[in-house]
Amino acid sequence: MKFKKIAKVLLSCLMAGALFTGCGGGGEKPAQKADDANKSGEKIQLGMITHLNVSEQKMDEILSVIEESEKIPLSKYTVKFYDSLNLMQMGIESGSIDEISVYKSVADYIVANNNKYEVLNQKEHTIFNDNFCFAVRKDDTQLKADLNKAIDAMKADGSLDKLVKEYVTDVNKGQTPTAVEIPMTEGAQTIKVGVTGDLPPLDYVNADGKAAGFNTAFLAEVAKRSGKNIEIVNIDSGARAAVLSSGQIDVIFWAIVPNGDKMPKDIDKPEGVELSAPYFNDNVEHLKLKK
Repeated sequence: MKFKKIAKVLLSCLMAGALFTGCGGGGEKPAQKADDANKSGEKIQLGMITHLNVSEQKMDEILSVIEESEKIPLSKYTVKFYDSLNLMQMGIESGSIDEISVYKSVADYIVANNNKYEVLNQKEHTIFNDNFCFAVRKDDTQLKADLNKAIDAMKADGSLDKLVKEYVTDVNKGQTPTAVEIPMTEGAQTIKVGVTGDLPPLDYVNADGKAAGFNTAFLAEVAKRSGKNIEIVNIDSGARAAVLSSGQIDVIFWAIVPNGDKMPKDIDKPEGVELSAPYFNDNVEHLKLKK
């Protein structure tokens, strides 16, 4: 399996102090912890992965609208965007935010591997359920059709459910995801797939640089069924849309396809990009640091 690293597009942002400025963090003094913020009536600072088509302020407004329709207290949060899970964890551990919003599978992994965190089991933390899919450029209609065909076949014969069970549901949450080899076919078309390694156990890159986890196992099965060779390209999470649009990769895993009417349409869909059929879904949970 070929594996290479694209240059860090966000280096300038990080060097400028991404944790406390533009890339998500604000520049304000460290926030109070969530419980103290609740008692004082202050807003809870909530870390969230950056959405492409809404600002932090707009996301606050969306949560307020959902609060009215769902009768749950979402307006108590003020959203802070981060370009990666790693930056978001740095934010909460430095005191810049009080809670972080992640997927349940990711929350389980973080808690199992770091005893500083705990899950906040409250209704407002679990009403959102997002789909996972592939993103391709809009003009790659045949590639999208081939991916959808493989996904549909895996759903139909139960192999997709087996992968979810093996790599997500029943996996040892405290164990580092294992590397997965993707089969190569001589002379077959090669497509470049971006992997951020930023959402274990779903999307992960081992210390030795090998792709691992559920998404990679899923790709291995797609390669078998589509007859295509898949070249894994390690990319920065915050640059995933730009890297796809520029043609440096052909496919990227995309983790936001809003269900129902809780979120506006295309809240996180890049312009000029098409999304495949969903292959996995997960609830959203909040984590905080233990006292």
